[in-house]
Amino acid sequence: MLGIGLIGIGRHGSRYVQHLLRDLPDVALAAVCRKSKSGVFSDATIPVYDDYRAMISDPRVHAVVVVTPPSLCYDICLAAVHARKPILIEKPLALNGSHPVIKMLREQIHSIEPLQSACLTTHIDTQPNVMSVGDGSVKVGALLELGIHLLDLVRFLTKEDILEVQCTMSPLPSVAPETQVEVRLRTSSGIACTLDIARVEVQRTGRAVWTGEKGTLTADWVARSLMRTAKDGRMEAWTLDVKPTVLATLQAFVHAIRTATVPPITGLDGCLAVEAADACYRSAANHGAITLVGATR
Repeated sequence: MLGIGLIGIGRHGSRYVQHLLRDLPDVALAAVCRKSKSGVFSDATIPVYDDYRAMISDPRVHAVVVVTPPSLCYDICLAAVHARKPILIEKPLALNGSHPVIKMLREQIHSIEPLQSACLTTHIDTQPNVMSVGDGSVKVGALLELGIHLLDLVRFLTKEDILEVQCTMSPLPSVAPETQVEVRLRTSSGIACTLDIARVEVQRTGRAVWTGEKGTLTADWVARSLMRTAKDGRMEAWTLDVKPTVLATLQAFVHAIRTATVPPITGLDGCLAVEAADACYRSAANHGAITLVGATR
């Protein structure tokens, strides 16, 4: 029985709880960690920690799932690394590898290759996460909270590195957490991508339009649809069933542990997406100037 320790059981973390309790044979929810031990957890037999270090050191915990804001991941994951326990970092990696529309988009993208350009949009009705900095707190802006998925998605679909970015933000992070972000980027083969990222007060939008020499693919992961338009105008459309992406993410994690194989999206993938985000922040601070990714390494 593989024991999983879950850190973070808020609205999204609770989805992991349900799947770990019900849907994974030979996997047990060994312990959970939350900000406070106060409150009721549905299963009194599962230990509840308020210190992630204590939970990670629990011998019943063989692997760790981290479902916290990005600003909290570093210290938690470093502790798990020191304990030599496998880690699933829910953000920013989970969306892209397991979402059925994204998976089908990746399967179909060869049909319009070579790729030329893409326009990706994510507008989500969410409040910024808060991270502690010194004796105060800072709200995490839209790029790290939302746009990191799109930066990850570009690499996931093209299988190419992001070389350079141009980025504008409103407001600038030096004034307040950004709520609107526009990014223009170029991959290693010259694919030009435009990203439109925003926190909104209305219904969420998640869409991507990929253009290639042989046609166009339009994906909508909110509506769960994909449409291919060939160069001669012929169209083909798919509507995909609802599938629990959290379960698919956990299944891939468990499979990687049991088979000692590389997961669909690796820690290096996450690192490179964050490096692209860093370049976006530097570009925005420099009035949208072209900025190389990884230039500070």
